[in-house]
Amino acid sequence: MTEERRILLGRVLGAFGVRGELKILSHTDPESALLRYQPWTLVHGGAERVVEGAKGRVTAKGVNATLPGVEDRDAAQALAGAEIWAPRSVLPKPKPGEYYWVDLEGMDVVNREGIALGRVSHLFDTGSNHVMVVAGERERLVPFVEGDFVLKVDFDARRIDVDWDADF
Repeated sequence: MTEERRILLGRVLGAFGVRGELKILSHTDPESALLRYQPWTLVHGGAERVVEGAKGRVTAKGVNATLPGVEDRDAAQALAGAEIWAPRSVLPKPKPGEYYWVDLEGMDVVNREGIALGRVSHLFDTGSNHVMVVAGERERLVPFVEGDFVLKVDFDARRIDVDWDADF
């Protein structure tokens, strides 16, 4: 059996107040969605700990949360820097035409001429659009813009067809 992929949802920034609340940077949209995707695996200092039952609220400065067993400021501050991960299976199914980046990673990328450009290493956001990093004989940065550069995403074949020159 293979271990399920995990998604990085956020990071503990530090303690909030004196009662064990945490300040959290959420990578979800909206920020509050972080609280729906549980259990969390906290990764900190080379150790992992599964936590279920996190509760919290969104404030003007981000997400504040409480975790079972974290009762005071010192315990909360000790978690500063911890990454918050969740199993991919707890995320909702994407709407048509929407994708989780993690689901695209590892897919083969082929251009109109049938030339294999490589595999999706990861994606990042430039602010104006998303970009696929395609690792092959060399690295290519392909804008993830459907209809312009991304022609088809085929999860069954694990393939993305693109309009991208192999020499570019």
